[in-house]
Amino acid sequence: MSHYTLRQLECFVSVAEEGSINAAATRMFSSASAISSSVTSLEDALDTQLLVRRKAHGVTLTPSGRFVLTKARRLLQEAAEMERDASSAGEDLRGAVTVGCYATLAPSLLGRLIHEYTTRYPLVDVSFVHGAQPQLLTELHAGKVDLLFSYDLQIGPELHHRTLYKAHANVVCSPEHPLAQAEELTLALLAQHPMIMLDMAPSRENTLRLFSRLNLTPRVRFRTSDFELTRSLVGRNLGWAILVQTPSHPVTFEGLPLMVRPLPEDVDGVSVTVAWPSQSRLSRAGTAMVQLAEELFGQETPVPH
Repeated sequence: MSHYTLRQLECFVSVAEEGSINAAATRMFSSASAISSSVTSLEDALDTQLLVRRKAHGVTLTPSGRFVLTKARRLLQEAAEMERDASSAGEDLRGAVTVGCYATLAPSLLGRLIHEYTTRYPLVDVSFVHGAQPQLLTELHAGKVDLLFSYDLQIGPELHHRTLYKAHANVVCSPEHPLAQAEELTLALLAQHPMIMLDMAPSRENTLRLFSRLNLTPRVRFRTSDFELTRSLVGRNLGWAILVQTPSHPVTFEGLPLMVRPLPEDVDGVSVTVAWPSQSRLSRAGTAMVQLAEELFGQETPVPH
């Protein structure tokens, strides 16, 4: 039998996320002494120190505190889900799901996915974040994100994942670039011309992996972590780029044309996956999201809509 309460877990999570007991008290409409007492009672129940309290400097999580924080978030999420499901006898899908998506995938994947999901399950509160994959993985492990849509390049054994489809590298260049007239694009040929590098993990690693297999090094002229800026620089004929995701209309924001050609040497391609922590049970809302993603994108090449 557990010797802690959900209220104690809520207080602890609030303190950890706000960084101080006073801030947590404001967030929870309570007193600082009540919040502090709840956290102390939780530490006593778990027989471990969760926070290091520093006067006028907030709090710092101990290693045990970081571990418990992840577990506490998931327990609170499951408790809220049970309450919602019980109120509707489990007939309607309710709850909340937060989706993380790698930045370059988001424009072609999130819009369609969220539109279809919210149409089918209007009672579920859906939110999303997008950005670089390492940060999204951190948020996934911390319980801030329920599901992660990304490439499989950094997906470890601590995550369950489902492969949705295989994507392949494309060479993007201006129609005025010498590469536009080449009969065949090879990595050796590309390495001779200045490149615009999409400098964001794992796109950067995937691009470098392609060249390193042939002991080649690309001539990087400019680096940017912005997908559209990469395309804009290419449209201005300042270099070429390798992009896996490409919009259906090959023009930049400025209306400049782009030429998109597949890279035959990317034989293996890279898998687009949906992942979640193996140590946690997906909520009904999360499970429905995975099932829908497989329905919409579970093919060799996703159909654009």
